Amino acid sequence: RVLTVTGLANQPNVYYFGAVGGGVWKTTDAGLTWKPIFESAPIGSLGAIAVPPSDPNVIYVGTGEADMRSDMSIGDGMFKTTDGGKTWTRIGLDDSRQIAKILVDPKNPDLVLVAVLGHSYGPNEQRGVFRSTDGGKTWKKVLYKDENTGAVDLVFDPTNPRIMYAALYQVRRQPWTFTSGGPGSGIYKSTDEGLTWKQIEGHGLPEGVLGKIGLAVGADGERVY
Repeated sequence: RVLTVTGLANQPNVYYFGAVGGGVWKTTDAGLTWKPIFESAPIGSLGAIAVPPSDPNVIYVGTGEADMRSDMSIGDGMFKTTDGGKTWTRIGLDDSRQIAKILVDPKNPDLVLVAVLGHSYGPNEQRGVFRSTDGGKTWKKVLYKDENTGAVDLVFDPTNPRIMYAALYQVRRQPWTFTSGGPGSGIYKSTDEGLTWKQIEGHGLPEGVLGKIGLAVGADGERVY
């Protein structure tokens, strides 16, 4: 299974995908052939991949699938390469378990935001949205609800990368049951590139319990789906 795919805007034949149990794979011929590039890492479950538009040699990888299902493969935090996948370094968020999305500033490859879903089978503090300004050397938790709610999606406004939206998801996977949704779920907006966030409520959004939310922003920046 595959949950994350990305490519390079200026290299239309180059793509990457992350398997939930098979690491990172790269193609340079538009998908005709694929090569594994994450075999040196100690984990195989992938939840998110991002390549900075300003530096294609850098790849950020978030381990741990964020697709809540009957059997889950957990991760081991964030990893990064600066040589196109030849070597990898763990860069923190070791207790995140499941990572759903990575955003990198279009002009600054060291400014990174990560949506962390967190432990699927129990509560933990390392969940929500984390931000780094030094390429993953240090992380700051910038959006957090509670120990039972993680971040499941994160998107830019294509007209202004300082504006972004995040979806929080309260969820619990247990051997005998699955609980999706709760008061922790919701949509948040930032206008300062992830430093501060404000929840979006009402004005047509449904009331009551919210579950898993996926986000997309239209090309004009005005329409949010």
